[in-house]
Amino acid sequence: MHGISRMDLGDFVAARVLFERCHRLDDSAHRAVYAEIAMADPHHQMLKFLGSTLTWLGYIDQGRARLNQALKDARQHGHLYTLAFVLSYEGWFESATRSPQEIQRHAEEAVALSTEHDFPLMLAHGIVTRGWALTALGQAHEGLALITKGLSMNRATGAVVNTLSMLTSAAEAYAKLGQPVEGLNCLAEAAQIIESTDERIAETDVYRLRGDLLNATGDQAAAEESYHQAVAVARRQSAKLFELRAATSLARLWRHQGKPQQARELLAPIYGWFTEGFDTLDLKEAKALLEQLKA
Repeated sequence: MHGISRMDLGDFVAARVLFERCHRLDDSAHRAVYAEIAMADPHHQMLKFLGSTLTWLGYIDQGRARLNQALKDARQHGHLYTLAFVLSYEGWFESATRSPQEIQRHAEEAVALSTEHDFPLMLAHGIVTRGWALTALGQAHEGLALITKGLSMNRATGAVVNTLSMLTSAAEAYAKLGQPVEGLNCLAEAAQIIESTDERIAETDVYRLRGDLLNATGDQAAAEESYHQAVAVARRQSAKLFELRAATSLARLWRHQGKPQQARELLAPIYGWFTEGFDTLDLKEAKALLEQLKA
């Protein structure tokens, strides 16, 4: 729980240390006991969030291995709420490690499981995740409808934590639909949550997406400022994946403005830091942009 708190605060380095300490303490003989006193088994939660944290820190292949292990172990364990938990927390959380098609399949399984066994919070997360997957697959209208539905269901449970990532998913869908004002409204609410709760897990994406939406309205100066904020937050959090995403967006803007050298000097060192995860969309897009800038 300490690791989850640090993760939600955006302190990914400390969260990783705590999750790895938890991993060393794990004892399979005690998991049946854990299942009796916790809604979701701590072992699987630890693997799930360790995998996500490693990914955001830039260790994408290592993160993917932990996430795959979390799902494999949850299926073998047979604790239904734990399985629903592992399946439903994807979408924004695992967008760098899994394909949208795979995330969609897992989300549909989570929705079915949560509906059958009456897990309202996991049902809300599963619906949002399915909406995110549809949006990523080019079905933004259908995706936004599901994200909006899941967000409403999440609010009905009284939950506030993780609303931030749901709002960024909605903003991303609005961006793909060419509705920047609606997307900016979602991000304004997200910014209020950051200020009132100090939940900063998706803070970089709030600034990055705000930049994308402002750029779509034609306000390039404000967009550039938001991209700079996104890069600064990612660096403060040591979140190399988020830094790469934000830098790629800023480099695209600078290329459009006729500043390819400046764009390359920003993006090249960040991309060069990575030693794994080169099959992911984020790194492929950054590499393609660097090649264009070099040309």
